[in-house]
Amino acid sequence: MVVFFDPGQLTARLSLETATATPDGQGGATTTWTEAASLWARIEPVSFQLRQDAGAETGTITHRVWMRFRQDIQAGQRLRKGERVFVVKLVRDPDETERYLVCQCEEKAR
Repeated sequence: MVVFFDPGQLTARLSLETATATPDGQGGATTTWTEAASLWARIEPVSFQLRQDAGAETGTITHRVWMRFRQDIQAGQRLRKGERVFVVKLVRDPDETERYLVCQCEEKAR
């Protein structure tokens, strides 16, 4: 089944970020994020969850992020729009035609 998607809805400019771990000399690592690409996407909020962590209320918002098909996107990377950070959890080609990708992402609420 071919998915119809209007590419004119790709109106959010996002940065694709990849992680690099640098050993800290004490058995751990410091993670730095580097911009790997800039792309146009559509961000769709899907759900939110509020919870109490150590007496403070925190939340997680899930999104579906649509973009043109790319080979270099995988779970664990991040998408950034200004100060907003979307952690990529799942990447799929919705109709297996290599036209678009849909990423399931989580954004931490502030």
